Amino acid sequence: MLRFAPSPTGDMHIENLRVALFNYMTARQKDVNFIVRIEDTDKERNITGKDTEIMEILEKFALPHDSVSHQSENLHIHQTLAIRLLEEKKAFVCTCTPKEIEADREEAKQNNVAYNYSGRCSTVGAEELKKLKEDKTPFVVRIKKPDAPIINHDLIKGDIETAPNEVDSFVILKSDGTPTYNFACACDDMISGISLIIRSEDHLSNTPKQTHIKTLLGYEQETEYAHLPIILNSKGEKMDMQDDASSIKWLFEQGFIPDAIVNYLISLGNETPTEIFTMPEALEWFDLSKLSKSPVKFDIDTLRFINAEHLKRLDDKLLSTLFGFADEDIGKLAKLYLEEASTINELESKINPIFAPKNFEGEWSAQMHTLEDIIHNAPMINDFNAFKAHLMKESGLEGKNFFTPLRLILTGAEHGPELSQIYSLIKPYLLEVAS
Repeated sequence: MLRFAPSPTGDMHIENLRVALFNYMTARQKDVNFIVRIEDTDKERNITGKDTEIMEILEKFALPHDSVSHQSENLHIHQTLAIRLLEEKKAFVCTCTPKEIEADREEAKQNNVAYNYSGRCSTVGAEELKKLKEDKTPFVVRIKKPDAPIINHDLIKGDIETAPNEVDSFVILKSDGTPTYNFACACDDMISGISLIIRSEDHLSNTPKQTHIKTLLGYEQETEYAHLPIILNSKGEKMDMQDDASSIKWLFEQGFIPDAIVNYLISLGNETPTEIFTMPEALEWFDLSKLSKSPVKFDIDTLRFINAEHLKRLDDKLLSTLFGFADEDIGKLAKLYLEEASTINELESKINPIFAPKNFEGEWSAQMHTLEDIIHNAPMINDFNAFKAHLMKESGLEGKNFFTPLRLILTGAEHGPELSQIYSLIKPYLLEVAS
């Protein structure tokens, strides 16, 4: 069982999508379930509707799931398991105030040592709960720190050993009775029987804590990990939501298509047998353990190239629907422009002017009006050379005085693909085009 566990606290970004993609692909390769768990326990940061948006994006990328749940649905289970740890003296009640904790942190900072919980409440057990609640004394529940190093097996980074002090006695239940991220995550992974956790290396510090929680709860199933190296921006810094290109929504708005984004994300830090491929093709050779251990850099120009290649692969009729048509010839017309365009938006800037009313003002105004009249009174001519000869004969125009205004009236631009190629694809729309 593998899972994708996003938080509904912001737009989905490319690191999220890469995690979802690799979890889905690995689940399909192993023939096990792929589930989605919306981690919504941080109520203050949750954004209404983001969970629905996440699911819609997964659908656009053809990443079907076997089940979907919200972490908040398991609140009672989280609380029950925390109380069990208290009763087994594997956790303790902590009444330290924020002021006391801050003083301890400041002292550690002044002594130039890592902060660790002081342990002043480590003997307060479950028997104290009733009195604390009656007195309305704020408290949290902390897990007891491990006695020995924790070793996690990572498919990408190898075995990672964490010392007990690095784990410490961290909070598992907050003062409002809700679980912390690490406790809820560990419990839910345990309940679902997650056997392999693929996520960003941002979570490296969380992994030993979650392992410690599962160990104290008596969970014996081995869990493997794969922490994906971070994605850097063009400046060599970790990508975040300040980088437009990190947002899946922004990439869609710019005209990048799902197949190209998937192709690019699978390629990052990976040796692929071919530069252009689809996810079903990648399922035949993708190997999580062969991913680079180093950070990878996001390159928008490479994505643009891959996007153009996938647009070339699109069915002509399907491509035409992106511009309001259902005509193979319009799809072929769009592909003529893929030598100079890479995204749907850029193609629209080429295709839309062809069918938009033309500007008959300016340097070529007279010639364009002349050609418009001839085209509207001419019979249907299938061959471009014959069409060109007819216009030249009727207008008396030649050279630049002929070809520039003809291109403007047929395409709305002074430059572009050969008119002979364009004409064969827009003939049925000629009267609409030349207006």
